Amino acid sequence: MATVTAPRRTLPNFEVRVPAWIARLPMWVTISAIVLGCAAVSGFIRTRYIGGGAGQFWMDEALTVGISSHSLASIPHVLRHDGSPPLFYLLLHAWMSAVGSSEAGTHALSLLFGMLTIPVGAWAAWTLAGRWAAVIAAALFAMNPFITSYSQETRMYTLMVLLGLLATTGFIHGFIYRRRRYLILFSVSEALMLYTHAWGLFFGVAAVVALIPVWRNSSEPRALLRDAALAFGAAAVLYIPWIPTLLYQASHTGSPWDTAPNFGAPIQISRNLMGGDRATVSLVLAASIGLATYFTRSKWRSREAQAMWVMIILPIATLGCGWLISRLSPAWQYRYFAPILPALLLLAAVGVSRAKGVGLIALVLTVVFWANPASSGVPKYKSDVRDISGELGPMLHPRDLVIVGQPEQVPLAWYYLPAGLRFADTTGLSHDPQSMNWVDALQRLQASDPAATLGRLLASLRPGQQVLYVRPLTEGANSWEAPWTELVRRRSAQWGALLAGDPSLKPIAWAPHNYRQACCVADSAILYQKIS
Repeated sequence: MATVTAPRRTLPNFEVRVPAWIARLPMWVTISAIVLGCAAVSGFIRTRYIGGGAGQFWMDEALTVGISSHSLASIPHVLRHDGSPPLFYLLLHAWMSAVGSSEAGTHALSLLFGMLTIPVGAWAAWTLAGRWAAVIAAALFAMNPFITSYSQETRMYTLMVLLGLLATTGFIHGFIYRRRRYLILFSVSEALMLYTHAWGLFFGVAAVVALIPVWRNSSEPRALLRDAALAFGAAAVLYIPWIPTLLYQASHTGSPWDTAPNFGAPIQISRNLMGGDRATVSLVLAASIGLATYFTRSKWRSREAQAMWVMIILPIATLGCGWLISRLSPAWQYRYFAPILPALLLLAAVGVSRAKGVGLIALVLTVVFWANPASSGVPKYKSDVRDISGELGPMLHPRDLVIVGQPEQVPLAWYYLPAGLRFADTTGLSHDPQSMNWVDALQRLQASDPAATLGRLLASLRPGQQVLYVRPLTEGANSWEAPWTELVRRRSAQWGALLAGDPSLKPIAWAPHNYRQACCVADSAILYQKIS
């Protein structure tokens, strides 16, 4: 009896076909139009809370603006007591001289860096994997919630994303594809990262780790080592002028407000860098399908496979270095992960572009997930100090005293309250209310005597003058468990009790009357008048 062979079943071929009228256009016109379209949508999303009623600062932003308000020559000296490198502050100083120091004006600088990641990301992906990868990269960089959030915050994190993108691209082209002119791009970008944020150091260490498999598979290992010595050496030489300040900061500032990390980094990456678990799963599944061929024996040593491994190793090694250092001296916040985001997005763009129709479905799902305002991570209200200023500011007079229960919030109070006031925190009178002196700050706060310090401050007031006490709301105990924040919580409560019980003071007003659930740090304030 004849045997009938069942027809062979094959998976449907989800080919992505470009409409004929688009295919007839010059490629540069098509890609440029797509990138511009992505930028337009991104610009709309990233300016929702950039200014106006919802664009207020929280304490880190006010601190950044306060430091940048100093002269160019004095900014590095001020930062010696803060703990940060100077590049973003110098750029912001120049920016503010042109556009002013308003919330919207200073947010615009971060927005500029965030928007630049779109064409630069498209260019980088095109050079690595072609035009379809460029389109996907433009969409990913345009809609990514992390970039969206920090494009509306006066901090350096979108600059770190942009520099991380340039450094990653320069590394892959320079060391894997041996286009040696790109080594200059890598070297300069790495040096600029070092001058922007401390995690530029961790990225540099990760780049050395990523170079190891590239060197082992290189057909010219000695030449590659020579180029690596020149590229990394040039970045190090450019960074030498800041090293003495770095050593001083490492010895005296640190992050006493932070806690040592646990093993939750993958969750932080998924939810904070990649905009949520649903988008992460979509991109990982599609990219895994698209990149699967590079795990085969025939493709294992190809340059494309090496580029893939570099884009995997860079984030892992950067996080590993940061995690180990933070076990000794905490410096672990998800916003610090900014330099690893470009490698993740480029890896996703390359993988999704090779997954054909499955990749298109994943891209659409990811954009839909990221377009949800709840996924953007942009808080509508960051702090209520502006509200406090609006209510109590008109009641204040020159030379009145403002005491801030959380010392690092003094620049925020200085920014929003009227000019001519004197400022103090729970360690005493502030001589530069535009910045925070983190040098041995925990030890100084521990050594302070609340009653004696308050007594000296009140003795400087005449009857009729006023004291405004701004106290942080610390009911969310889980965010106040680090050595610094735990002590700030206790000290601010002690000062509140001392002020309330002082017979020479009469409470005359309080604020805010309308609490709008500030996301980052909220405050309450009581205005006292000295009566004797």
